[in-house]
Amino acid sequence: MKEIQVEVWGDFGCFSRSESKVERLTYPVITPSAARGILSAIYSKPPEFYWQVKKIEVLKPIRYISIKRNEVSKIGRSMKSMLVEESRTQRQTVALKDIRYRITAEIIPQKDFKGTVNQLYEQALRRIRSGKCYYQPSFGLREFVCYFSEPTDAVPIPCDIDLGIMLYDVFDLHKFKVTEKAEPYVTVFKARLERGILHVPDFDSDEVLKPERSA
Repeated sequence: MKEIQVEVWGDFGCFSRSESKVERLTYPVITPSAARGILSAIYSKPPEFYWQVKKIEVLKPIRYISIKRNEVSKIGRSMKSMLVEESRTQRQTVALKDIRYRITAEIIPQKDFKGTVNQLYEQALRRIRSGKCYYQPSFGLREFVCYFSEPTDAVPIPCDIDLGIMLYDVFDLHKFKVTEKAEPYVTVFKARLERGILHVPDFDSDEVLKPERSA
């Protein structure tokens, strides 16, 4: 088994563009980072492997919806009270609606992994078939619930779009240990939707633009 497929769908999704500030503006298609997050919600063992998204197929037409919501501008602390009326703010979100994708991904074992990769694939497939997940996956925002199942024979939409520079991920996929001093590792790539399919380069590929590592 060299790769695995999962079909995901939901009512709404918001994959915020890196250049957007206060207002949320979604990419037209789910990002590799969000797709990897969905797969990790289903099955994840960071010390043993990471998910490498290979392909994302768009199975429903790209449609947008504009939502204005009341939010708070401060982060709530568990031991401190917060007066909502004093920190309430309105925020505009341009999201996607009625979305469905088929994600193709590969399991990449970590350097020190000593088991068999086929066992990891079999466990991931069992969890997809039974609908198991560690936590409910979402499409960008926690309230935008993502549902998943085994892939169907749905055909990608006949659409070509130059997506420009798209966010690839915000973590270094080779570093699975989370520390207090961990810093974001933002990577991007030039993305293009061809006949409804977004081909994703490997994380170690030169097509993925990475920041310079500090000495």
